[in-house]
Amino acid sequence: MTPSESAADEAHPSVVAVIVAYNRKDLLVEALAALRAQTLQPTAVVVIDNHSDDGSAETAREAWPEIDVVRLARNTGGAGGFATGIAVAIARHEPDWVWVMDDDTIPTPTALEELLKAADRPGVVLAGSRVVWTDGLDHPMNTPRRKPFVSRQEATDATELGVLPVRSSSFVSMLVSAARVREAGLPIADYFIWNDDFEFSTRMLRRGRGLYVPSSVVVHKTTARADTDADPGARFFFEVRNKIWLMVFSHGLNPIEKLVYIGATLLRWGRTIRRSHQRRFLLTQLRRGLIAGFGSRPRLNADALSDLGAVTEAVVRVEAPARRGT
Repeated sequence: MTPSESAADEAHPSVVAVIVAYNRKDLLVEALAALRAQTLQPTAVVVIDNHSDDGSAETAREAWPEIDVVRLARNTGGAGGFATGIAVAIARHEPDWVWVMDDDTIPTPTALEELLKAADRPGVVLAGSRVVWTDGLDHPMNTPRRKPFVSRQEATDATELGVLPVRSSSFVSMLVSAARVREAGLPIADYFIWNDDFEFSTRMLRRGRGLYVPSSVVVHKTTARADTDADPGARFFFEVRNKIWLMVFSHGLNPIEKLVYIGATLLRWGRTIRRSHQRRFLLTQLRRGLIAGFGSRPRLNADALSDLGAVTEAVVRVEAPARRGT
């Protein structure tokens, strides 16, 4: 079944799947094949080629000619890729839901069907899959954060459904309400990498319910089954800068939550540096990140993505309601 054929099935809400790809064309083909094999097909598929140099865009078109492939003029990072992908999905296809993932995310056949089944509840604006590594064990990089202070009724409902109320979710298989994105805005492109999905999902969930859906399973084919405390190298700069931006400028967390996460973050940074084999280098990245985090702020997406032509227009169009509400 093709996405266009699935669109004719009015029994289900419309879903656009978004894959952000960068120089992993073999995995991209595998991810696309997994989308074709879904028991419930997406209405459309958008592939954002983040300026790959391995022919990812051409490979995607050959593998599935009718999908919407967008090759960006430059690498916008994961954050920019998801911001542009969600914008294109909503502006061009007007779905009820957007299902986002990286090109190394391989959904099992019932992944989308299980997400939609769980999300079909009042107030739910986001649902995330169980993410496993190639050995079938839960991937520590993509562990959702439980929602604190859940009411007894919400906890009971979640238990009966076999889901878990969450406060954040990962871009490795996240189903998000298009209407909620229009209200609250896209991922922040200037984050480039790291913490972009945490900031985005917590912002979506300030007004709405989020669920972790264990029955929806995807395989995250990273090179290793490592968690966020693994030695990050130069990327530690983005972890530090973006976490400061999140705590200072984002509306995703309330003040009490920010205090809790600041404490958890400081402990994680200390643990990362202590375990690293390149401590001096990480301390340099820590200093750079602190200076950048406190000395700058993320730009509006319309400015950060202003050079992308029709993609920029999609970003501006989708975020217009959120900008009017600020």
